[in-house]
Amino acid sequence: MSEISVWRPTAPLENLRRRAALLADIRRFFAERQVLEMEVPILSRRATSDPHIDSITADCSGAPAYMATSPEFGLKRLVAAGIGDCYYLGKAFRNGEAGGRHNPEFTMLEWYRMGWDDHRLMIEVGELLSWLLKIARVRSYSYRALFLQQLGVDPHRAAFAELKAVVSRVLELSFEPAGRDECLDLLMSHYIEPNMGEGITLVYDFPATQAALARVEEDELGVPVARRFEAYVGGMELANGYWELTDAAEQQRRFVSDHGYREDNGKPVYPFEERLVQALESGLPECAGVALGVDRLLMLACGAGRIEEVIAFPVDRA
Repeated sequence: MSEISVWRPTAPLENLRRRAALLADIRRFFAERQVLEMEVPILSRRATSDPHIDSITADCSGAPAYMATSPEFGLKRLVAAGIGDCYYLGKAFRNGEAGGRHNPEFTMLEWYRMGWDDHRLMIEVGELLSWLLKIARVRSYSYRALFLQQLGVDPHRAAFAELKAVVSRVLELSFEPAGRDECLDLLMSHYIEPNMGEGITLVYDFPATQAALARVEEDELGVPVARRFEAYVGGMELANGYWELTDAAEQQRRFVSDHGYREDNGKPVYPFEERLVQALESGLPECAGVALGVDRLLMLACGAGRIEEVIAFPVDRA
């Protein structure tokens, strides 16, 4: 790359104009539905505990601080304080995430709806994506139904050995999966997602072991499942939503469990957000929330193959 070219944006100017229009359309969508835009800190003394996400650390007045991996903790604290339906549209940061669909600095949309569950919020996610991308076809499947349909296996009840056998049958790997969840993640990302087809696909009732910050309840077969969903367009994951956990003690337990996993696997351990636990103790209203990757959404709107085609200055030019 020449010295002359590195100052230029990687995205065509027309795509940057489309970005501005898309952000305006998102804000119009929520304004019409009386959902309030909120700002929350993107620099915090606390960080994510998620075992699969790493924070970017900064020095702030001689003490460590962390760039927000999402606005979730701040928004939930506002919801607990009584702000009502709200959303955030802005930057988030994740360390080590760079590639065709990832950049360490990215744009996230996250919103919360009071009194809703995951299924009601799924409908609104479908409505937003249909409107922004002009796609009429919206389908929804349970996690179990997708696995049974495409692989003939029940992901909630299959033993590790059975799942490992399915992985060996449909995927070519240079390693052996370490557990059930790794098998399920590999099958979802490397087999099911590429075969989803066109249109918007909503997947719900994930394994209870993948609950993250969602509540766990029994499904119609009496199996505990995570009340969370994901949204895909053409097999590209765009959004991840929860019927939010409101149990403070369970939230604390999950934070501690995440820290244990990080320690056992040699990952950085950050101070977790005990203020979220305090917010839950004060009383988080029944609500559902979802986070959506705006850069990926714009990639679909522009027909772009890589994320640098829709952001001005990716990490190698920032």
